[in-house]
Amino acid sequence: MGTPQNPKSKKAKNGTKEGNLTHALVTCTKSGDVSAAISALNAAISTGVRPSANNFNSILHLLSSQASLDPTLVDSAFNLFDQMLSYNITPSESTITSMARIACHKSDGGDLSFGLVKSMNDKYGIKPRLRTYTPCLSFFCERLQAEKAYEVEDHMGTMGISPEESEISKLLEVSSKTGNGDKVYVYMQMLRNHVATVGHATSEAIEGWFKSEKASQVGCVNWEQESVREVILKNGGGYFGGGWLGTGEWEVKKGRIGIDGVCEGCGEKLRGVDLGELERQGFMEKVAGFAIERETKANFSNFQKWLESHPGYEFIIDAANVGLYQQNFADGGFSLSQLDAVVREAKEVCNGKWPLVVLHNRRMAALSENPSNRTLLEHWKSLGVLYTTPSGSNDDWYWIYATISQKALLVTNDEMRDHIFELLGSSSFFPTWKERHQVKYTFKKGKLVLVMPPTYSSVIQESENGSWHVPIGDKCEDERKRTWLCISRSISNNVSNRTNAVDGIDEDKINIEQNGASLIGKQKERS
Repeated sequence: MGTPQNPKSKKAKNGTKEGNLTHALVTCTKSGDVSAAISALNAAISTGVRPSANNFNSILHLLSSQASLDPTLVDSAFNLFDQMLSYNITPSESTITSMARIACHKSDGGDLSFGLVKSMNDKYGIKPRLRTYTPCLSFFCERLQAEKAYEVEDHMGTMGISPEESEISKLLEVSSKTGNGDKVYVYMQMLRNHVATVGHATSEAIEGWFKSEKASQVGCVNWEQESVREVILKNGGGYFGGGWLGTGEWEVKKGRIGIDGVCEGCGEKLRGVDLGELERQGFMEKVAGFAIERETKANFSNFQKWLESHPGYEFIIDAANVGLYQQNFADGGFSLSQLDAVVREAKEVCNGKWPLVVLHNRRMAALSENPSNRTLLEHWKSLGVLYTTPSGSNDDWYWIYATISQKALLVTNDEMRDHIFELLGSSSFFPTWKERHQVKYTFKKGKLVLVMPPTYSSVIQESENGSWHVPIGDKCEDERKRTWLCISRSISNNVSNRTNAVDGIDEDKINIEQNGASLIGKQKERS
């Protein structure tokens, strides 16, 4: 009779087998040997090892990383997936993503891949990620199966997932190659909203559309330019969003934009693109919501009411930032003279109109101990120039809200990166708003210099005459060196299709109510 086996020894032995399997799979993954990985798994199972989710996932990930798979390995992957489910192992997002990639090696791989993605939430309660959709979306786009690609995009929307530049570029390209001008327009606007400057692959896709015969045939004739102009103004400047304007061939050039915002290729002046009115209202409500959650509600509500009764400020000044600028020397403190210089300069820029200074009442009390300071501060307060925030409040909420609500410029060197702005940074509104409204400053040899926002925005822009300008490449230290696509109809086409021509957009009127005029004219699409 043999010696009884210690259950702990048996457990340890099995544990060693599992460890050996994991080690073997790690080795196969490093060498990229799919066949050896599958053989190691099958050998371990034959000895009674129960594979883990990580064991299956490592092999499936290895399979999915192969640039090309022969049919037998694709079938092996699906057998592994079925085997994984037979062990009652719930697949993870990474499992389905690997399978979605592997499925695309089949002739009907797009449908199979998309089916796996759709099953994630319904069958397993797993939310897909953008990378999960990319295989089937790429499959359909590469094969010019546009309607199926649009179905993938729609499903992404239902799951709250937004495409990024790579996906938008693919959708734009498949729309271009299948001659769907309406969809190309949608994706041009999507690029504009989600991507500041485009990569070279995207710029090539855009060029491909505008150089196509279909692009010359799709457009609007006899539009009322005044109505288009109003819509562009209400959208914050820089885009129309209602459909192609004009008909006829497009001219596509590459060039640069001057420091004054004028395109070297066509002579058109680009705009500083701001938030549209609905976006501004939404952003303002978001800021107010955060502030009320974190401030004493009555304090912030009082400030909102005060602003309503004191409208029309064109400059808001972050007093703490200005007063403490370069005051980190011995005996340094709050410089009211610096603040006064900024107030006077802002007033000068606005033709005698006073700015609004936001200052904490604790700072106000300290400064008022000096009689001359007190006289100046009380003078400002009597004129409505100064608002003092109450004890326990955070100045930041007040001056950012005031700037948005007043559609004003904000004087501050604050980079807006602390916890407050992290809350706002999740919004696509914040970077656009910051670029167009922040005024930085320096004191060079005691002389104040205000650094105004750039004269134009490096984003895709659509003008009131229907032309487009597309910035290419990553962020530039010197925007004058950036290459742009300059895209416009021929002059004869533009002139013949316009009615009620007007002068260029008045940038001083960018921020007005949105959702007014819509495209007036007849859409024309030649077959």
